[in-house]
Amino acid sequence: MSERLFRKVAVIGGGGYVGSALVPHLLTAGYEVKVIDLFLFGQNVFEGVREHTRLSCVRADVRNETVLRQELQGMEAVIHLACVSNDPSFELDPALGKSINYDAMPGLFRAARACRIRRFIYASSSSVYGVREEPDVREDSPCSPLTDYSKYKLLCEEEMAKEDWGEGDYVIVRPATVCGYAPRLRLDLTVNILTIQALVRKEVTVFGGSQRRPNINIKDMIEVYRILLEAPREKIHRQVFNSGYTNLSVRAIAELVCRQLGDPSIKILLQPTNDLRSYHVNSDKINRVLGFQARHSVEDAVQGLADAYRAGRIPDPMTRPIYYNIKVMQGVDLKNAGESFGL
Repeated sequence: MSERLFRKVAVIGGGGYVGSALVPHLLTAGYEVKVIDLFLFGQNVFEGVREHTRLSCVRADVRNETVLRQELQGMEAVIHLACVSNDPSFELDPALGKSINYDAMPGLFRAARACRIRRFIYASSSSVYGVREEPDVREDSPCSPLTDYSKYKLLCEEEMAKEDWGEGDYVIVRPATVCGYAPRLRLDLTVNILTIQALVRKEVTVFGGSQRRPNINIKDMIEVYRILLEAPREKIHRQVFNSGYTNLSVRAIAELVCRQLGDPSIKILLQPTNDLRSYHVNSDKINRVLGFQARHSVEDAVQGLADAYRAGRIPDPMTRPIYYNIKVMQGVDLKNAGESFGL
């Protein structure tokens, strides 16, 4: 699957955690990339490739259909990453979260149709499964989302299925929890925050511990998006793919972090939690249909974070708001984003 079916790709929400690693990956693979984002975390996430001749960045709001119609002209494929990510950030202002994560979708679909986008890749979430007891949750397993964030992810999937895509196609990916270092780093994700706590505090706080969570290294996650761009239509159109590497309990992740860092003095502190999400995601389908095989482990992610921290690339990790989505959300006025971004 090395042939490029598309050369011009718009990454909506490309200024976030996954996008900051994905965009350089696509440039290296030869794509022309346009990033459409509010850039709440700054544009320096692309510092290493900012002057690349095949990269353009547009500061725009996904809720602005007019701007989307302008900026998607000439693009061939869309990777849609933009959303208010994670439950705490969504719950900070549910109406705002809904406006970005769900209400904006019809306008985005109309813009994609008007611009004759040939492939639309939507980043959903494995959290749509809710609490599952079976050992393997597959793409055809019932979905029982527990939070508004995951409910609207599932509703977006359902809206996509109703769309008339004409000669275009679409595919949905349900990523596991992503981990590892990226230029726009998130430290509100399980593996990442436990690693940083261990490095900085010499202790990690585990809420609950028995909940099972699927994980995927960010290096593998960005490869999934490249594969979805290059897959033939008959293999991906109207399909849903889980993408994960390994399923671990939160307690097991904490123990893995301690082992990988090789510091026996690190302590694990257990705390109660109301977060009951627990599921064991099976990713056999993406391997069987598209040949994707995760190659980077959770241990690799921990080591990459440790190397970046020790090299000074993660300054003030426990205090800087930029690493935590909810803290950034608390500091901006997205309700009135229209004044700044032409909404």
